[in-house]
Amino acid sequence: MTGAGAAHEGGSTSNTITGGTFFHAVVQGRDITVQLPPAIDRALAGLPAPAPAFTGRDGYVERLLADLAPAAGGADGQRTVRVSVVSGLAGIGKTELAVQTATRALDQPGWFTGGVLFTDLAGYAPERSLSPERALEGLLRALAVPGEHIPGGLEDRQRLYRSVLAAYAREGRRVLVVVDNASATTQAGPLLPTDGVNAALVTSRHTLDGLDARLHDLDTLDTAASLAVLDRALRHARGTDDTRFTDDADAAAVIARLCAGLPLALRIAAAILAAAPTRPASHLAAALRAEHGRLDKLARPDRAVRAAFDLSYQHLTPAQARLFRLLPLNPGPDLATESAAHLADTGPDQAEETLQQLAEAHLIEPASSWGRWRMHDLVRLYADEHGRTHATPDRRDSARARLFTHYQDTARAADSHLDTLPGPRAPRFPDRAAALHWLDAEHTNLTATANAAAAPGLGDSSPTVSLAFSLARFLALRRSFDDAITLTASALAVCRGLGDRHGEGQALNNLGNALSEVRRFEEAIHAHTQATTLYRELGDRHRESRALNNLGNALSEVRRFEEAIHAHSEAATVLRGLGDRLGEGQALNNLGITLQQVRRFEEAVHAHTAAGAMYRDVGDRYLEATALINLGGALVQLGRFEEAADAQTRAATVFREFGDRHLEGTALNNFGYALQQVGRFEEAIRAHTRAVAIHRELDSRHGEGQALGNLGAALVQVGRLEEAVSAHTRAAAVFLETGDRHGEGKERSNLGVALVQVRRFEEAVHAHAQAVTVFRETGDRYREGAALNHLGGALQRARRFEEAIRAYSMAAAVFGELGDRDGEEAALQAWAVTHNELWLRQS
Repeated sequence: MTGAGAAHEGGSTSNTITGGTFFHAVVQGRDITVQLPPAIDRALAGLPAPAPAFTGRDGYVERLLADLAPAAGGADGQRTVRVSVVSGLAGIGKTELAVQTATRALDQPGWFTGGVLFTDLAGYAPERSLSPERALEGLLRALAVPGEHIPGGLEDRQRLYRSVLAAYAREGRRVLVVVDNASATTQAGPLLPTDGVNAALVTSRHTLDGLDARLHDLDTLDTAASLAVLDRALRHARGTDDTRFTDDADAAAVIARLCAGLPLALRIAAAILAAAPTRPASHLAAALRAEHGRLDKLARPDRAVRAAFDLSYQHLTPAQARLFRLLPLNPGPDLATESAAHLADTGPDQAEETLQQLAEAHLIEPASSWGRWRMHDLVRLYADEHGRTHATPDRRDSARARLFTHYQDTARAADSHLDTLPGPRAPRFPDRAAALHWLDAEHTNLTATANAAAAPGLGDSSPTVSLAFSLARFLALRRSFDDAITLTASALAVCRGLGDRHGEGQALNNLGNALSEVRRFEEAIHAHTQATTLYRELGDRHRESRALNNLGNALSEVRRFEEAIHAHSEAATVLRGLGDRLGEGQALNNLGITLQQVRRFEEAVHAHTAAGAMYRDVGDRYLEATALINLGGALVQLGRFEEAADAQTRAATVFREFGDRHLEGTALNNFGYALQQVGRFEEAIRAHTRAVAIHRELDSRHGEGQALGNLGAALVQVGRLEEAVSAHTRAAAVFLETGDRHGEGKERSNLGVALVQVRRFEEAVHAHAQAVTVFRETGDRYREGAALNHLGGALQRARRFEEAIRAYSMAAAVFGELGDRDGEEAALQAWAVTHNELWLRQS
């Protein structure tokens, strides 16, 4: 059977039929010959006009055009991609992408000389949805097949339609068929060409994987593209002089964020402003901020975000709709299949199947890894509205309780694997690595759940306290101290509200530790002092001593060394009396750190050695490594460099094994410093460089600053002076940013030394002057004297002799006050040399 047909103004279609059988006005035959008109008129094809505010989709258009290109690579010269399907969420711009692509394809010389056919199946609107039979009737009429010759059944219409398209293909007149809004494979399949030459573009809210097609999933627009859509749509409606979005960039950014990259929502937002020429963008942004009314506001008389979602929601089965309504109960940004099973109170297999069906309907989408799912922000609001409406039949409160209990129980199990003491672990995870993998994946969900449980109205706030305490070790390991502070502050409020004084003490202690890590030391001191007092009132000497030990750490950071030493010593004594070897070791380890600060290095070595022995006795290799890293620091100060390097190497190995990247970086930095002391500078540079990279990766700014400073010192030793200047400059900037005045002063001094060596004397003067100011303000008289000495040297090299003499005089005075006769003598000698040089120049 052969056949052809075309739509052409004034054209005609004729059929020569042999061996045929007539059904009503339908003609079926073994041989059908159809005389083709010259071409399909594009106007009759009904392709919608492309929108002027189309942006952010260039990559998709290029990929679709590559599919549509003729002779795209089959071995017989035919196309390898016959049908392309674009699928995605309602309102995401599938139709517009297809129209834009089709328009560009038609403009390509020789690609589609037969023209384009377009049909909107309205597959998600029951009152308008086209059956394949009706759609084929419309396409055949567009091909100028007279109504009396159009068969009445699906198979007959399909055969005639494909015969016409095949005839076009044989004549080299390729046709592009655009099938929009198909809801199922059975609706779109009969409309697709099968000749291997003609091509088709299909759009659907579902992933139509039964069409033997190339599948394209359309994602939301990024921020830049969203802003461009807003601006272009408004200017198109109101003229190029309407610059409300560009004039108020902050408001435009808020609107783009609240529309969450959904083109339909963005165009509606632009239309809302276009309809009110005097309305500021900031007013619309404020109106959209309220979640409860956002979907209502994103509406115009002819289109609405809610209405678009309604059509997808109405196609769900009861089980799919129930899980869809429950998903917003998860407070975090994505959800694991296992967690969805707890929500739905079903097995993981059934949950995965339902989730996959929702993803195929593009009401949810796969997240960054398989087994995790996420919702578009506006879809989440829509699902939550339906969830509240169906709260009773869905047993919404029970679903939330199941999910939160799952998070609490699993977090406790994972935390047991982070305990570095030997002992039994929860069987939920096979090992530490698996526990950390789960915690990393659920980090945001767990913190969001803890915060959500503390919100008024939920009734049960126990998940807040449970998760805050279970996550403390994990958040410290991952350096997530902002999360730790937020979570622990919430737990503290809950415990106080419940009158749970022991919980209050634990929350205060944890809060103080987290505050210290972000260098909010005064607040940390206050929290630990409160915890110490509370435990003393409760008569809990054990926890009181632990809190006292942590208080000592915070006191040491603000250079209240004597108080810190007293706190650590008292804690160690009490814990020794209680038989707590682990706690005593921690107190001694911290005592050693403070002793180093006051240059009592022999005592520090003794404290760290004792702490390491206690950790070893109880089998805690991780804490033993913390004693090693601190011991190495004290050994360096005593000139025992090889022992120090060995201690740091052993510590780094253990930290790497336990996955503590921060302390691994710290040990590497200390290792490099020890190597410098024995002249192994190239090895030191490699160690410091690795440490910088680790701390930067972790966004550990203070650790990065320390490693940069030591790197700069090593670079000076091998003559890589400009690199040293760069390293010290970056280190000083980090310490300034983190508020570490002592570190900042030290690095500005080191920077000045490096600048002198590259003969940038005026910059060196400035750096040393800044160092002097910092040390004076922080009360570090010894380093103030050293910085004044360096300042004098830079001023001398800059030929500013009188200022240099004043700097040396001030340095000598400081050293004299401190009783440092060597420092005083060195400053006076420099003063004499400079004074003599000035006299020679003046004489």
